[in-house]
Amino acid sequence: MSDLAETTCDDDQLMIELQAGNSRAFEELVERYQAPLIGFFFRNTRDRQMSEDLTQETLLRVYNQAWDYLPLGRFRGWMYRIARNLMIDSIRRQSHDALIRAVQSRDEDDNALARLVGEVTSPEDRAQMRELAQTVDELLQQLPELQRTTFVMHHYAGLTLSEVADATETTTSTAKSRLRLAREKLREKLRERGVTGTAHGQSEPDG
Repeated sequence: MSDLAETTCDDDQLMIELQAGNSRAFEELVERYQAPLIGFFFRNTRDRQMSEDLTQETLLRVYNQAWDYLPLGRFRGWMYRIARNLMIDSIRRQSHDALIRAVQSRDEDDNALARLVGEVTSPEDRAQMRELAQTVDELLQQLPELQRTTFVMHHYAGLTLSEVADATETTTSTAKSRLRLAREKLREKLRERGVTGTAHGQSEPDG
């Protein structure tokens, strides 16, 4: 069994235990997903306090809506759908200036950043990874919300395309299309800034 499959089974088991009243199961879910959720929100909002608040609210809703969850191996998609809906509602309540405020932070997701840089640049460009990662973070804010969310969920949160589809309430093929468009736009925007290199051309797995 793959690590992802094992995690999926573990998530479902924890939800079953939570539904049975085991508070420790919820604590384990918090330990597992608090940091990834903060990273997801931060990449989309650029606001650390908002990211922490939305993470707490997401996890609270996971707890309160535990009875609504069916253990079919789709926990991450279900949880990130809650997260995305909360983020959209929160963004609607914020001013435009607050949304585009740049928050300088390089202390998290270094491994994810390394994967991202490898995705959209040539090996020669990776020597300047930190500077380039900051540029990519900036450019992500210029993508349409669904394309940016799909990209962040897949590359930073590690969701499969089928999980992204669950989270965004669409089909896997649509999620794949949004990811492709996001990559193409990022590659073009990087090229406009003098960064060369191409994204991987292989198709994404559906799982």
